[in-house]
Amino acid sequence: MSKPTAPTSPAPPAVPVVVSTSGKPMFFGPEAAEWKELKPDVPAGTDPAEEQRILAAAKAAKEELKSLLLSSLQMQHVVVLAGSGTSLGPVTKGPSMSTLWDYCVNDNPGTGTAARTVSPAAAKVIAEIGYDVTVEKENIEALLSRCEAYLQVRTSKDVTGFITASKKMILEKCSEFIDPADANQLAAHRTFLHRLSRRRVRDSRLKLFTTNYDLCFETAAGRQGLVVLDGFSFTQPRQFDPRFFLYDIVRRPTTGDEVGTPLEGVFHIYKLHGSVNWSRKAENEIEVEQKPTPDSACLIYPAKGKYQQSYVQPHLELVSQYFSALREPNTCLIVTGFGFNDDHLSEPILAAVRTNPHLRLIIVNPSVDDLTARPKEENKYWKMLFTLAKQGEDVWLINANFGDFAEMIPDLKSLTPAQRLTRDIKLVTGTK
Repeated sequence: MSKPTAPTSPAPPAVPVVVSTSGKPMFFGPEAAEWKELKPDVPAGTDPAEEQRILAAAKAAKEELKSLLLSSLQMQHVVVLAGSGTSLGPVTKGPSMSTLWDYCVNDNPGTGTAARTVSPAAAKVIAEIGYDVTVEKENIEALLSRCEAYLQVRTSKDVTGFITASKKMILEKCSEFIDPADANQLAAHRTFLHRLSRRRVRDSRLKLFTTNYDLCFETAAGRQGLVVLDGFSFTQPRQFDPRFFLYDIVRRPTTGDEVGTPLEGVFHIYKLHGSVNWSRKAENEIEVEQKPTPDSACLIYPAKGKYQQSYVQPHLELVSQYFSALREPNTCLIVTGFGFNDDHLSEPILAAVRTNPHLRLIIVNPSVDDLTARPKEENKYWKMLFTLAKQGEDVWLINANFGDFAEMIPDLKSLTPAQRLTRDIKLVTGTK
């Protein structure tokens, strides 16, 4: 049995150990009776026998989770849905929704704990459109949605100007936070891509769908020596054409043999809500551009009308690819940093769990234990997916942040001989 080829990209830098702040590291699997802790707290004075039992249970849980992730990497199709949570945190420093509100609405944004002062322009718009902050809260998505709805029935230079200024600020904030000199900023992204790219080259390419506008994954892939297929041409100017998702890269041998082998470390990325370096041209063509203007930037800006905006090219093509990936047999879907707040992306996942018998779903979130315990009315998807897991569907919930999870993914190259044998047996028998 041939040994799978591993990518030759350099190893990523070590990721600082980050302890989840919103809950203990643990996971919940199909038909489980309770959450299984990975790093339990043993109170001082605990009976030695009880302490031994707690530590043994944690060790068994770690082995179970490692086995799950190992078998998941061997499935024919591995699909990732990455949300804004993968770009947040003190290390990556991507902007949160509250940060975007701060910079779009306030006169003194980014001033730490100082009291915020709403700018006169924003205050005027908020009063004109009747946005109630006490009810809607400081929600930039809700505010921009109200502005767009207002302009459907009335003309207002102030509201139009506020929307344009907000779009410019969002574009800037999602572009400028990546520091080329900071080697550790994208360490979690590099580790994540590095380990997922070690899959067998004869399996389908990793498909990474993301709602993020930023270039975190593309930058991390470049630093890691990985190749990204993003639906754009290989010539200049780089133009979007979905046919390029059908292309691949192979290594041609020097012996003259006509048959090539797939190149290691190649994956597909689908930016469902657009990208900070996409520009829509007059001919309605989408090109890669370093700094597009707010009006030409090909983005689905934060608003409650994302569902409708997704049915415009190139977003229509990307969402179609997303739907198709969820219907493939023998597929592992990893959802990380995604809050299930976008119905047009959450509903297909729920439908796939119920209708695709060959789908495995792994959900990673540092607050997943809390989110699944909240009332169904708050977010129906968390409750429904948790219920499906308890009923025995192949749904796994992992309480961890993105950096923690990247470290949990087993490195296929470092497997022991026994683990390789187990892996190969599963591949031959077709088991998960």
